[in-house]
Formats: sequence, structure tokens, C-alpha cells
Amino acid sequence: MKLPFRKDKELYLSLHEILGFYPHRIEYYKTALLHSSVAQRNEKGRPVNNERLEFLGDAVLGAVVGDIVYHHFSGKREGFLTTTRSKLVQRDTLGKLAAEMGINELIKTAARNKSHNSYVGGNAFEALVGAIYLDQGYNACIKFMKKRILKHMINLDKMAYKEVNFKSKLLEWAQKNRVQVEFRLIEQKNGEKNSPMFSYQAVIEGVEGPQATGYSKKESQQKAAKQMLDQLRRQPQFIDKVFAAKSNRTKMEEEPTSAVPKIEEENASPTTFHEETSPATTRPKNIHKPLSDDEEEFDLSGITARTQTDEEIIAAAEAAAYGA
Repeated sequence: MKLPFRKDKELYLSLHEILGFYPHRIEYYKTALLHSSVAQRNEKGRPVNNERLEFLGDAVLGAVVGDIVYHHFSGKREGFLTTTRSKLVQRDTLGKLAAEMGINELIKTAARNKSHNSYVGGNAFEALVGAIYLDQGYNACIKFMKKRILKHMINLDKMAYKEVNFKSKLLEWAQKNRVQVEFRLIEQKNGEKNSPMFSYQAVIEGVEGPQATGYSKKESQQKAAKQMLDQLRRQPQFIDKVFAAKSNRTKMEEEPTSAVPKIEEENASPTTFHEETSPATTRPKNIHKPLSDDEEEFDLSGITARTQTDEEIIAAAEAAAYGA
């Protein structure tokens, strides 16, 4: 292929290596790789960055992955398909894909943001999917995901069937921080074909959290726990509300919090990613800082608590197990 612009030759070649094809309209891909921190503007003075393409790519990626999962797991119920799709399109997965594929090296961004924001790569991945859609259409997006991602980087079956005990992780975090957690049954009804449906809500220190519905009590509680972990990680005001409620209950000074556990299991990654765990810091208010590229999405490493002794941990575990 004869490249139309000599100055874009290197970008063309890099994109071909990542995507498996040469772009038709390179401007889409340039925009997809332009982070808002660069503060670039067009001739009309409007900001130019990848946020609009990220929005489009997010929608296209959800449809593409849903299409693939639907045909790959024939006969599986809607709940299984939804969970599998969410595992593939979550920001943690996309960020790791961007790093492994070399997308991060092509992103134009302010240096201070690139090194401290784990979402930059995942956002650029979504924006690239949006660029592919505009440049070559929906079928090209499906081909890209099948040929470049699922064939070489992610084992779809392993990812779909991997179990993570979100409820256990939430209870462990709550025990370390001495906060009360309960799962309230909101509704129980019969769904399609008379299948029982359960809706549970996760509640910490009386502060109501997400509600989730499943075909069993276990499934709905696991979903509610996962959403609660996500809310604790992403909403500093929510975690502040939880510890204010704890303070009111105990009439004691609020303690700093321990790191909310990441939702990915240790040594259970179905991809080729190289996982690292970042050490916790000692300033609880650092939950507001953006994550670095090697931090897990659900690792609240900026929130710490007083280290418990082995005796305290064992005593707390026995109390939780036997109702002591």
C-alpha cells in the first residue's frame, strides 16, 4: 500500500501492527489517540480530543462484544451473557489491552496525566473502536475483536467461567474496617417461565447501596456486592458517608479505611496480561487521585487502615463465623 502522507507513515505502520489493517481516513485515528489534556482546538476554537469517539466506541464495543458472546455461547441465559460481556468491556480489561498492544505509546497526552491515569489507555481503546466503526464499519469492528483480541489475547471461555467471590471480598474489607454489612432482600418473584427471581441490596452501616437481581439469592448478592465494591472505589463521597454513619454509631473517632479489594482473583487472569499490585499509601484522602497504569481498577490503594495483629484478625474471623 502506498501511504498518502509521508509524515503519517510511522502512524500508519503502527496502526497496521495493532489493528491488522491500514486506515482509510487517518484523521479518525489521530483524534482517537488525542487525550483532552493536550488542549488542542480546531479552526473554530472548539476542543479536539478523543472523548466523542470514546462515547461512540463504548456503544459499538458493547454491541460487538454482545454479538460475539451471543453466538459463542449458544443457549446460555441473559444473565450469563451480560456478565461475560461486562468482563470483556470493563475499563480494567481495556486498559490492560491498550498497554499490551502498544496503544499507550501512541496516545498524545500531557506527561503528568499519562503516567498517573489508568483510564487513559482504556479510553483510547474505546475511541479506536469508534474510529474503526466510522472508517470501515461494524463488520470491521467485529473482525478486529475476533482476530486481534479474542484469538491472541483473551481466552473467552476462561474469562466467562471464572468465578470471583465479590461478597467475600466485601465482607473481608468490612471486617478489617469494623463496619457493618448486610444484604437486604428487596423482592422475590417469579420471572419468565416461572423462574424465581431475587433482588438484594447491599447496605453498609445503614447506608443503602446498589440493588441487584438474579436467579438465585447467591447470584443477586454477588452482583450487589460487586456493585458496592465499584461504588466504594469510584465515589469518595459515598465512602465518607459510610464512615460518618459508623462514627455516629460508635461515637468514636472515624478510622482510616483499608484498601477495598480488587475484584480480579490473584493468579486467575485468563489473558496474557502481567498483573502487578501497587503498595498502599498512608493518606486516606488520596482516594481522589487518579490511578497509575499498573494499578487494578478496584484496588483502593490510596485508603489505608491501622494494621491488625494476627490475634485480632483471628478473633474477628471467629466472631463473624460463630456469631460470637
